[in-house]
Amino acid sequence: MTAILSIQSAVAYGHAGNSAATFPLMRMGVEVWPVLTVNFSNHTGYGAWRGPMIPATDVAAVVQGIDDRGVLDRCDAVLSGYQGSAQIGQVVLDAVALVRRRNPGAVYCCDPVMGDVGRGFYVQPEIPAMMRDLVVPAADIVTPNQFELEFLTGRAVETLDDVVAAARALRARGPRVVLVTSVAAIADPESISMVAVSEDGAWSVTTPAIGQVFTGGGDVTAATFLVNILRGRGVPAALGETAAVMYGLLTATHELGRSELALVAAQDELVHPSHRFEVARLA
Repeated sequence: MTAILSIQSAVAYGHAGNSAATFPLMRMGVEVWPVLTVNFSNHTGYGAWRGPMIPATDVAAVVQGIDDRGVLDRCDAVLSGYQGSAQIGQVVLDAVALVRRRNPGAVYCCDPVMGDVGRGFYVQPEIPAMMRDLVVPAADIVTPNQFELEFLTGRAVETLDDVVAAARALRARGPRVVLVTSVAAIADPESISMVAVSEDGAWSVTTPAIGQVFTGGGDVTAATFLVNILRGRGVPAALGETAAVMYGLLTATHELGRSELALVAAQDELVHPSHRFEVARLA
């Protein structure tokens, strides 16, 4: 059974970070070891929340406690998302190094959560540079959105060719695979795309746009893509499956009138998506 050490934020109400990724991973048949970086009442998009940011030393202690059980040699991947401080970022890097010592074949998938188009940065000021200079180069897979891709590479992205070029520039800094999780409509304002780039080429998949902002969607996207890569699917197939899962989940959430992801109500979409989309080779 696939096992993933997931180091992310958590919320009691709603779905973000580990509270968005853990259930989908389990529903897909993955064993998840969630390590929390914050334990908030709700995600910060509400404008007010309660609860603690977990001290970096405590996050490290949890990882060490898992290692004390002698199980990290069974860990297939580390998945990280929102990192509340630079200190927690270092804990994540230390955890990745530890897992790789226990299992040299383990993969590190980094969702470089920093900001988004229209919102700008929404993390502490030291996080973006740390993510760019230290965390992303250590990753095997990175899953930035368009805004994060532009920051990480220092490149403006206006066309699909720009996306591919920026993703290749990011790959040159360490990651083997770059998944750009949301590319704003370039030709059709009613659509949205994802682009994946590896050493074997570049591919895109386009789905209809849904007129709603979904907190936690990027967390589920990264988790879904990682699982498909771990199961030996090539990048194009993993991209297509991820697009199908996410479109089904987000469409169901929108149709139910939910502001939070309808993970339970739409759980079958996680394993048997009701829509499929063509994956096109770009290069």
